[in-house]
Amino acid sequence: MSEPSASARVPAGRALSLLMLCAGILGAVASTVLTYDRLASLADPAFSPGCNINTVLSCGDIMDAWQSDVLGIPGTLLGSVGFAALAMLGLVLATGATVPVWLWWGVQAAVTAAFGFVVWLISQCLYVIGALCPWCMLVWAVVLPLFWYVTLHSLCRGILPAPRGLTSALSRYAWVGPVLMYGVVAVLIVTRFGARLW
Repeated sequence: MSEPSASARVPAGRALSLLMLCAGILGAVASTVLTYDRLASLADPAFSPGCNINTVLSCGDIMDAWQSDVLGIPGTLLGSVGFAALAMLGLVLATGATVPVWLWWGVQAAVTAAFGFVVWLISQCLYVIGALCPWCMLVWAVVLPLFWYVTLHSLCRGILPAPRGLTSALSRYAWVGPVLMYGVVAVLIVTRFGARLW
């Protein structure tokens, strides 16, 4: 498949549109709750977020760590804005609208950056901070498949160049990527914390 021009318009398909809409809503809710909790904890040092459940499931430990910021900006604020924009785009695409390739490049760049940050944050939560945040884990749960399926869409539509055989194989087994990613994260969490989770 030849690579389309930057101005060519490309649809998303119903499944990807709904994924973007749902992922955007869930991510925005999680990020907004975390933003509220962080502001509340700054205003009142005695404030304890509702997701402080035990020594492992502790949002407060994550919010207090420097890893929760991106270049000095709270990741929760970036998440609130980014996920809200994603939900709006998903809603537009769900109506059957098409958007130019350059916008898909922007979406791909954004979800790739989010994926990289999430993978890094997972490693930090597990092996440096030593705690998990339930709301952060919801963000992980939406970013992992979002990255996979947006990338798959970009490859299959020619937005990103790839051999036809590769895109055909990925399309046939599209479900494998998210299942593997969820499985790896679950195994890492259980082997790191085990019974301490409960």
